Amino acid sequence: MLTISSLTYRIAGELLFEETSVRIGSGRCIGIVGRNGCGKTTLLKLIQGIYEPDSGDLSLVRDTSIAAVDQEILGGPTTPIEIVLAADKERKALLSEADTALDPERIVEIQIRLSDIGAHSAPSRAATILAGLGINETAQNEPIENLSGGWRMRVSLAATLFAEPDLLLLDEPTNHLDLEAAIWLESYLKNYPRTILLVSHDRHLLNNVADGILHIESRVFSLYPGGYDDFAKIYAERQSANVAYHLRQEAKKTKLEEFVKRFRYNASKARQAQSRLKALQRLNNVPVVAESRDFDIEFPKPKNLAPPLATLLSVTAGYVAETAVLENLDLQIDPNDRIALLGANGNGKSTFARVLAGQLKPFSGQIVLAPKISIGYFAQHQIDTLDINATAFGQLSKVMSESSGQQVRARLGSFGFSQDKVDVLVGNLSGGEKARLNFAIISASAPQILVLDEPTNHLDLQTRDALIESLNNYPGAVLLISHDWDLIELTTERLWIVKNRTIHAYDGDLENYRREILGYKELSSPKQKGMKKNIKGKTVRQNAVAARQKRIPLQKALESAEYRLNQAKQKKANLEAHLAELVSVEYKTEQFAELSKTLSLTENTIIRAETDWFEALESLEAIDKS
Repeated sequence: MLTISSLTYRIAGELLFEETSVRIGSGRCIGIVGRNGCGKTTLLKLIQGIYEPDSGDLSLVRDTSIAAVDQEILGGPTTPIEIVLAADKERKALLSEADTALDPERIVEIQIRLSDIGAHSAPSRAATILAGLGINETAQNEPIENLSGGWRMRVSLAATLFAEPDLLLLDEPTNHLDLEAAIWLESYLKNYPRTILLVSHDRHLLNNVADGILHIESRVFSLYPGGYDDFAKIYAERQSANVAYHLRQEAKKTKLEEFVKRFRYNASKARQAQSRLKALQRLNNVPVVAESRDFDIEFPKPKNLAPPLATLLSVTAGYVAETAVLENLDLQIDPNDRIALLGANGNGKSTFARVLAGQLKPFSGQIVLAPKISIGYFAQHQIDTLDINATAFGQLSKVMSESSGQQVRARLGSFGFSQDKVDVLVGNLSGGEKARLNFAIISASAPQILVLDEPTNHLDLQTRDALIESLNNYPGAVLLISHDWDLIELTTERLWIVKNRTIHAYDGDLENYRREILGYKELSSPKQKGMKKNIKGKTVRQNAVAARQKRIPLQKALESAEYRLNQAKQKKANLEAHLAELVSVEYKTEQFAELSKTLSLTENTIIRAETDWFEALESLEAIDKS
């Protein structure tokens, strides 16, 4: 299908790809991954012929059709269904010719070909694709100019899928989708009969759709079998082997350097020294192993507040008077709540996030917040409002006005900003760096609740992993809106459905929800237990509160045991080192005996701490299962 041979390509004089090759067979789905800036999107443009390589060759099987998502769909009176149908150029041309053809034989040929390509069922297929991407029948037949940029991108994606090219090029196709549309797209791509090249930072999509991963690193391509997790395992094993090899090479370099330094000007050893000098030069050309991630994200620990953190009493909200998006919400958020909002775009997920964050005043009802509470709110398009002419340091300093410069820099450091990035203009930061800066800004007050609305749109896989780790270490409450399956599954404990102008609990898990979406079944009834409740106390809420109260002392016991365990292990290591030193020198028997006794007591402490840790963990797991 696609053969790339000795490809070299430069941008502004800097090498992006260098003498790299790969071959991709027909019918495969290849995920393309690599650090931001490594050239993933550029590769797709080279394949399309938009860019020309400096050297090397990209060749496709003859008559291969290629299609990629158009990044810009202009407004106008054309409807989404018309745009999608027009994407099948052969069908469009045949239908046009059928209207004017006079030759009976040609008319028969046209009709046969139209039948072969399923032309008459095309409107139904186009409507199905649009519906799968969240565009309902009404919107399908309205002018495209009525749709926002995000919805137009969905139409563009639908048109590309409908065209069914031999080689389908997709660049971050889920970025403009909600979870529901992302689930549908995943199912569609799994059954796509031709070849796909997929640039994505969505681990779940890459695991479930791709049968190979093309990794771009150090200007070269490496093709791995399987999905993303398969690639990550093989890559980690190779990196581990490379690290060990690199350490051996470093040790060898040290010995060579010592030999060359000692004998370089010794006549009898000169030839050997020159030989070792050449070997040393070869070793110096061995590339340093790149780390998978060189930063972390660290949300500050909030001050503990008594539950509930937020209570909504009969809240109705929207944007236009007398047109409610959400009605009569009776909800409660407590410390340690981890909640994901599900529901198609337009149902009110972002509206609820804005109401909770205080960005949108409700039409009616009451929101009761805990005294001295702080809420950190990450909005979908918030990074676009950052001052591009300010530095990361200057932007955060405005928020941390009472903090010293050193404290501001330390906060930036806890969100992965090295010293050389702190003073870079925001306009020169990557999308992922802007997102991390925004995380630092919204959490500057150490909030008790984080409200995150599509926080991963600009994050690569490494930064998404860092965010997942950070959220799991964060002790406050989290309300999450995301199309990222892994982020939801790995960081949240409860699912809420936003539908029919209300919000209610979803009793199933994400897999149940996925099956419902693909089965086109009605979602759970708003009467599901556990969500729409009497604030004064229904059984479900009382049980949940009681469970959280039981968790608090057990969590403290777990942390205490872990601290004692670490302290005892460190003490044991120090004692063993001291004893080893005494063995090599003359020592007093009493001193050795005393240290041995202390070591024995420390080992007993380790056993007790481990026992306490396991007991606390088992108790916590029992509460979670009940």
